[in-house]
Amino acid sequence: MPLDTALATTDSLFFAELDLAATQRLVARELAGAEDGELFLEYRESESVALDDGRIRAATFDTTRGFGLRAISGETAGYAHGGEISEAALARAAETVRAVHQGHAGVLSVAPRATNARLYTAANPLPHLAFGSKTALLGEIDAFARALDPRVKQVMASLFGEWQAVQILRPDGARMADIRPLVRLNVAVVVEQDGRRETGSQGLGGRHDYTCLIQPETWQGAVREALRQALVNLAAVPAPAGEMEVVLGPGWPGILLHEAIGHGLEGDFNRKGTSAFAGLLGQQIAAKGVTVVDDGTIPDRRGSLTVDDEGTPTNRTTLIEDGILVGFLQDRQNARLMGVPATGNGRRQSYAHAPMPRMTNTIMLGGAHAPEEILRSVKRGLYAVNFGGGQVDITSGKFVFSASEAYLIEDGRIGAPVKGATLIGNGPESLTKVAMVGNDMALDPGVGTCGKNGQGVPVGVGQPTLKLSGLTVGGTAV
Repeated sequence: MPLDTALATTDSLFFAELDLAATQRLVARELAGAEDGELFLEYRESESVALDDGRIRAATFDTTRGFGLRAISGETAGYAHGGEISEAALARAAETVRAVHQGHAGVLSVAPRATNARLYTAANPLPHLAFGSKTALLGEIDAFARALDPRVKQVMASLFGEWQAVQILRPDGARMADIRPLVRLNVAVVVEQDGRRETGSQGLGGRHDYTCLIQPETWQGAVREALRQALVNLAAVPAPAGEMEVVLGPGWPGILLHEAIGHGLEGDFNRKGTSAFAGLLGQQIAAKGVTVVDDGTIPDRRGSLTVDDEGTPTNRTTLIEDGILVGFLQDRQNARLMGVPATGNGRRQSYAHAPMPRMTNTIMLGGAHAPEEILRSVKRGLYAVNFGGGQVDITSGKFVFSASEAYLIEDGRIGAPVKGATLIGNGPESLTKVAMVGNDMALDPGVGTCGKNGQGVPVGVGQPTLKLSGLTVGGTAV
């Protein structure tokens, strides 16, 4: 939404009791001598309703309001926060952060440029749909899933909504604001046949209201997809193990790209030399044809932001171009220390957390090959369509990911579904093994949450079908 409208809306939330001019004077006075810093104000409403086995098991509503005050001097940052927004609370926080820059005469970094970009609605999704309508929808989901197949034994469904308003005040007087809606629908189905139980799940979401989620074609599609995955798993055989060619499906499998590679391209890890990619800027780190971007400007996407949590407008930042490492994701502090521009990737979980470089929507762009052509090129391998959890070591680049839906590939054809497959490898090394890049780039359905240093933020991923020439597959059979 336009900056002046966002400022007016957030002013009504934060400056009904606080005096704006007095607050601006406090920020300017207490951060004088710092090289950067801000007062971050946040108001958030959130709700969730969850159904399990035909009954509403949980319903929550929460309102939070607070501030974070930060001062930066060189590599040192002082941060204080509180859940009470008052002049007294701000004064106490100022005493805490003052020590970071007291006695210093640093030059204040230039404020982020203003933006009137509008990437999503400012409407609050929570009152958009009555509580009774939300519970009724979850009940419909339960009944619809059970009617689709008699093997359905349990249905779990939930709705989540959030409305976050933030305002950022800088010591030079600049002010930025953003209003961020977020919704999500989750469906999980448990099926049973001959004493064997399996689960499938599907989620949908983004920065909009509930309207699209409550359309029958939308939620019914999610139920059908969850059921399809569960039935596939019922027929799955033990996964093979060993080194083999691996094909990754489009969309959500980009979570492997996010975890195994994306984190290693965040500025703080590279400035400190702890990333496997540190010192490799300008070098060929991936196969030709591999281009990776982080794009926080895609309308209505879960990972998108009009401005980041430091007030910098988000960007479409190219990280890898045709296999060459060309950039990192930067917040303001790391960008200044590395002598490069901030990229709009300074993010925080809430007012109680200091910002740091984080991804938004991390995407590998499409290539020239049709998915069918990629599959036909594989003599024997694994086709991984969906992923569950995984672990990554940023320093070494090593990763382990479990595939929640995968198939054997035999003589260029998709074979039996397999269960228990894990992909084991090294992020930087796996980039060099990309042998074919599909022309079917797709974004995930809007369900990603990224964790780093104890903070979680909503993110998006995307990629086309990819062929890796060799990856270690851990399985349950030889």
